[in-house]
Amino acid sequence: MAKLTKKQKEAQSKIEKGKAYTVAEASALIKEVSSESFDASVDLAVRLNVDPRKANQMVRGVVTLPHGTGKDVKVLALVTPDKEEEAKNAGADYVGLDEYLDKIKGGWTDVDVIITMPSVMGKLGPLGRVLGPRGLMPNPKTGTVTMDIAKAVSDVKAGKIDFKVDKTGIVHAGIGKVSFNPEKIAGNARELLTTLVKLKPQAAKGVYIKSIHMSSTMGPGVAIDTKRFTEQ
Repeated sequence: MAKLTKKQKEAQSKIEKGKAYTVAEASALIKEVSSESFDASVDLAVRLNVDPRKANQMVRGVVTLPHGTGKDVKVLALVTPDKEEEAKNAGADYVGLDEYLDKIKGGWTDVDVIITMPSVMGKLGPLGRVLGPRGLMPNPKTGTVTMDIAKAVSDVKAGKIDFKVDKTGIVHAGIGKVSFNPEKIAGNARELLTTLVKLKPQAAKGVYIKSIHMSSTMGPGVAIDTKRFTEQ
């Protein structure tokens, strides 16, 4: 195991061992223990008591973070010519169809979100091996396959994110930046946690949320009290 640096040791010392903090406390603490020279991302890792291998226990959804992600999300709109102007006006970074499909076939995936129309999905099927592993395949459930291209682009730019429980039962999501004030970090965290609670599968038995940890990029994790994560 790699040795901790002086800064990392100092950060660890500010976190009380064995304590589970409120969302508000964790949001303030995460700013204290982040020592990176860049504006680090703030992430939540939520361990759920579900079995993702079973379809009736899969947890997947979307949430619009009230204070945005703090990230400049690059959006590709794969649309027919009649929808190009709509996509551009809404703020899409890349707009087109066949030329971008060819670029993706060649391995280009320098975007964060792809939004498209139902009629175009057939052309995206063969690109599943490229887009799937990168989480870029559009999906009607996350609002990225729609005829309302303008709304879809605007929502993503405003802080809409999609999440999915991984094979180990954990949902990972970026909820902001260390430069955010604690109230904004906490507001975004609560929005995601509240959404997760609403998505609890009927087949999930026992304690649904097993643990919650907040961390910044390369920073230590701060445990959050699962019983009172929606408290002020």
